[in-house]
Amino acid sequence: MSVKRIFISLAAAFLGFSLAAENLPDGYGNIHLGMSLDETKQQLIKNSDFGYTGDRDVSLLPGDARILIETNASGGRGSPFLTQCWFQFYNEQLYIITININTQKTDYYSMFTTLCKKYGEPDTLDPQKAVWQDKEVTMMLEKPLSVKYIDNETFDMLKNASTIEKSFEEKNQQAFLDEF
Repeated sequence: MSVKRIFISLAAAFLGFSLAAENLPDGYGNIHLGMSLDETKQQLIKNSDFGYTGDRDVSLLPGDARILIETNASGGRGSPFLTQCWFQFYNEQLYIITININTQKTDYYSMFTTLCKKYGEPDTLDPQKAVWQDKEVTMMLEKPLSVKYIDNETFDMLKNASTIEKSFEEKNQQAFLDEF
């Protein structure tokens, strides 16, 4: 085989692979990061896969403006492929979706290979999780078997705010201790 043919074959394989990789999703089952609390509830009602049973699935989390919807699809209430799912909100905007998958219906390796085919190799990989990331979204496949979608901007803002609060608390604690 000539060098030119090898080059063309490699280029075609590379282009075919790069064209096959899709943008990272920002959610699952018509529920997407950034949706309002009310929009998310409406979509959960429309999509019985999650096993959403209404407002009794909604909880306030410690901290300002944080809400959690926890659904349970097991026991015949939703999709046989899902178990519990969590939808976390900050200021009534969805910023983390966690989809727990029934390990009796599918396995980590099947999910991993499917996600790699769709989105390419993960950005980071360790024995507990695979992580795909772009500017807006982080998608994680975690063991034993869950997929998590994270709004990077909101998550980073909350993480930085908690670091600042902690530093302020640490300074206050040190000032208190210095008084003795």
